[in-house]
Amino acid sequence: MAEIYEVGERFDHAFFAGTSCAFGVFDGVHAGHRYLLAQARETAGRSGGKSVALTFDIDPDEVFHPDRLKKLMTNGERLAMLAATGVDAVAVLPFTPAFASLSPEAFLEATFDGTAPAYLHVGCDFRFGARAAGTVGELAAWGAGAGCAVAAHDLKSADGAPVTATRIRLLLAEGDIAEANRLLERPYFMTGTVEPGRGEGADLGFRTANLAVPDQLRPLGDGVYAAYAQVDGTRYKAAVNVGVAATFADRATATCEVHLLDFAGDLYGKPVKVEFLHWLRPMRKFDDVEELIATVKDNIQWVRENL
Repeated sequence: MAEIYEVGERFDHAFFAGTSCAFGVFDGVHAGHRYLLAQARETAGRSGGKSVALTFDIDPDEVFHPDRLKKLMTNGERLAMLAATGVDAVAVLPFTPAFASLSPEAFLEATFDGTAPAYLHVGCDFRFGARAAGTVGELAAWGAGAGCAVAAHDLKSADGAPVTATRIRLLLAEGDIAEANRLLERPYFMTGTVEPGRGEGADLGFRTANLAVPDQLRPLGDGVYAAYAQVDGTRYKAAVNVGVAATFADRATATCEVHLLDFAGDLYGKPVKVEFLHWLRPMRKFDDVEELIATVKDNIQWVRENL
């Protein structure tokens, strides 16, 4: 596990000397990001320097577009996953309003403080500085003068389409969990703390854990999914309802309700990690409770037999 450094006031920028950095936000740490990080590890291996994932403490869109941002993971999860990708270190830039207002030239000076890395790997669409005014061309020109080899990579999947966090968010919004997971190279997961729910599940014969998940961390479209849920280090098969339960719409709110197969115990107040694997059906309103119970039992049985 790589060490995580905050590039703050006490940070010694000599750290960057000889390093091979992959620079980005890395929301989701998806296939494109992993390719970029692998390139940093490769040039570090050839040069004898350290490989570094260079990122921000928050997603910049948390400052610029907080009302419409749908993140693939929390900032803490993102940094922890970066640290587990095989790089030697993760360097984290505090994304403050003052930092966000810097010109491209001032942005690079504040980031590296005169000590450029030996290699800097970015995506072809990388932008930096206030109003995202800095281009890859300008970055390469800076690198040529600073002794830094800048490599811009075309991060595309086998179908020729770019692998981006935005593309994955759109897939998740459509419920296309299989394609999203392919681009993530892992199951998409959502984490939350169990809070008291409406209580209908227990009355109908299948208890559910109601997860408190902030709207900003719920890019997944409404529907019923087959998943695995992790609680206290144990993994359970689960049928998961994401969104507003139409049958109870008069008293329901957008939520994530998880039925853990073969679980016994109290979940209130506990964190649960849900890994989504298959889309089962859309949300719909049932004509009666008996139809609802039969459908949910069918969903649970599919999970039991197919996961």
